[in-house]
Amino acid sequence: MPNESAAIVQRLWNYCHVLRDDGVSYGDYVEQLTYLLFLKMADEQTKPPFNKPSTTPKDFAWPSLVSQDGDKLETHPRRTREALGVEPGMLGVIFRKSQNKIQDPAKLKRLIELINAETWMGMDIDVKGEIYEGLLQKNAEDVKSGAGQYFTPRPLIKAMVEVIQPQPGMTIYDPACGTGGFLLAAHDYIAKNYPLDVEQKKFLKFNTFKGKDIVDNVVRLCVMNLYLHGIGGNESPIEAGDALISDPGERFDLVMTNPPFGKKSSIAIVNNGGKAAHEPLIYERQDFWATTSNKQ
Repeated sequence: MPNESAAIVQRLWNYCHVLRDDGVSYGDYVEQLTYLLFLKMADEQTKPPFNKPSTTPKDFAWPSLVSQDGDKLETHPRRTREALGVEPGMLGVIFRKSQNKIQDPAKLKRLIELINAETWMGMDIDVKGEIYEGLLQKNAEDVKSGAGQYFTPRPLIKAMVEVIQPQPGMTIYDPACGTGGFLLAAHDYIAKNYPLDVEQKKFLKFNTFKGKDIVDNVVRLCVMNLYLHGIGGNESPIEAGDALISDPGERFDLVMTNPPFGKKSSIAIVNNGGKAAHEPLIYERQDFWATTSNKQ
């Protein structure tokens, strides 16, 4: 990782330790960063040299957040999440079912200032991607968070992609995409190993990749990861849902995935008193030779 991206990762990660005292986990921290980074970059795209029309309603855009202080940093972020969570396209996917996990307004203000100090769109795509991948990896390395099940080691993915050798024009799908490792590695392989013309580059960016994951928070991280690596447009290539429920109807040239191998799961049952209880849900999988509740 270049010194520039490594330094930013460390700066952002060091601040996580401050928030740990307030009960904010590594995973929650990366999720909060995701919301703020997306709003900051969306705002940067409306300014020179990009000059793109804003995809974020003015009342909830980045400047509206930066201008808040004190108690308003409790109410305004909540209203922002609620409003943006029902927006169409990638914006809605990023903010769907999102929650504010940083309860101290002063600490949230400090995090906003840290992000505001960088010009993210001015960074090379590789640098932005490495920063976010670095944060995801640190989160996955935290044993207590259990996030490792969403983050397959990148050297393993790279080796698998090199064996499969994806080609330009192929469509590629990951039904258990986690934070997007297989999709990113396939993108990197195609971009570096083939001389692509304009149409092939366009297809690689917008039409090659699709994915699915059962956990909303992980879908959010994956969408942001692809976005920072220059994959996809205003529409999200990733959707939330259970890939095993039904045939999606689509067909792809390649399926690359590392699905969870645990046989045990649970469903939430809400009783008349409004309390949620969890009932065990066990899949009878004849092709799984080992029984485990550890999906990693």
